[in-house]
Amino acid sequence: MRIIAGKFRGRKLKSPPSLQTRPTSDRLRETLFNILAPRIEGARFLDLCAGTGAVGIEALSRGAAHVTFVDQSREMCALIEANLEALEVDEDELEIVSAEASEFLRRRAARTKPSLSITPRRLPARGPRLVGLLPRSQPFDIIFFDPPYAADYEVVLNYIGEHAARLLAEVGILIVEHDKKKEMSDAVGQLKRYRVVKQGDSSLSFYGIHAR
Repeated sequence: MRIIAGKFRGRKLKSPPSLQTRPTSDRLRETLFNILAPRIEGARFLDLCAGTGAVGIEALSRGAAHVTFVDQSREMCALIEANLEALEVDEDELEIVSAEASEFLRRRAARTKPSLSITPRRLPARGPRLVGLLPRSQPFDIIFFDPPYAADYEVVLNYIGEHAARLLAEVGILIVEHDKKKEMSDAVGQLKRYRVVKQGDSSLSFYGIHAR
């Protein structure tokens, strides 16, 4: 995997050895960020179920002010950390959290700290050091949610929809990557779907609080 554009353009990212992780394809990632181009500069970005972190790192490369990476796998969080360290990303621009997606969202919405986090650029030789995460009060401009295609999306989507006013900025958006055959709701809580992009076997559904 390589970064497509921005200040880290062309830099190679480490990939997971396991086939259980399904990174967003380069082509779909390029399509996504072509759509996000007017929004990405200075944005606060959440890469939820981050996997390799390729989407969040692409966001940083293209000018996002801050990216939060969330994945329940400590191994994937360590991989994200290694990629960010290789790129020498400033630790003020990132946050890596090892937690289940719905747990992270509940704690974030309540302004309390997630249970586990990796301190940027402080990885010991035998694995990441997990520490408590200081709460951040600012909502996200963009949430990208890409769980395994076999996962149940509904619990997380419903929570984001019900608490959109606390999790998303006023004109913030949620993007969900999913199998093109999966039927996604047109409305979830306070969110309405306003765009669907299909590419290959994947689709991107775009939701906004004030979408019409």
